[in-house]
Amino acid sequence: MKKKYHIAMTIAGSDPSGGAGIQADLKTFSACGCYGASAIVAVVDENTVGVTGVHPVPVDFVTGQIKSVLDDIGSDAIKIGMLHSKELIIAIRYTLIGYNYTNIVLDPVMVATSGDKLLQDEAIQTLKDELIPYVRVITPNIPEAEILLNRRIKKQEDLPDFARELSMNRQVSVLLKAGHLSDDVLTDVFYNAETDQLLALSSPRIYTNNTHGTGCTFSSALAAYLAKGESLNQAVRLAKAYMERVIQAGAEYEIGKGHGPVHHFVDFW
Repeated sequence: MKKKYHIAMTIAGSDPSGGAGIQADLKTFSACGCYGASAIVAVVDENTVGVTGVHPVPVDFVTGQIKSVLDDIGSDAIKIGMLHSKELIIAIRYTLIGYNYTNIVLDPVMVATSGDKLLQDEAIQTLKDELIPYVRVITPNIPEAEILLNRRIKKQEDLPDFARELSMNRQVSVLLKAGHLSDDVLTDVFYNAETDQLLALSSPRIYTNNTHGTGCTFSSALAAYLAKGESLNQAVRLAKAYMERVIQAGAEYEIGKGHGPVHHFVDFW
């Protein structure tokens, strides 16, 4: 009897510097014990300093990549990252409907670590209306949550209520990340819409400039653990622990002139 892989697929943009996007997703899948597949939605010209340009892949070619992977090898979980346009969001939504996958993690990427915008304004409402209610988990950081809610998040105590609100009446579970707050202890909040349960996930702040691709990495780790059959709560806990390790290890390195990457393979070298 041949062995079978746990398979995770990412639908996202590329990052030639290797710290974010498709490259970070595939590294994370491998580090967390999954076979990684991908569909590239855009070729992004970026490095640790910033984003110079985004070259979209034609929408029908993106959906073709998704179908090619799912029709052949399938997937145990799907992570969705940067989706730059309204047309792309709708196309991916209706492509995935035909496969009836439940383990879909959406990282609502809107702004890069460098501050560069990655989502067109008219696509934000489409993301809220078309894709967020369809996925299992979303993983916004505070700036992304503020855009989705159209108001400011100023303190840690607000996170549980905002996570519940982002769940859209328990349609989707929400991992609301606290990294943009100024506290020395970061407490991410996970609202499990399936059980109406809140989890507080605390860790000491790691003072480092190497935060490029942390959002991509966290959502991919969550997808990987779901692909391996972990419960939603346990997958979030394992992904959080993985993030602590890779950020701490990445802080010891110097790479690039801006925001360096995390160390995805800290458990191996």
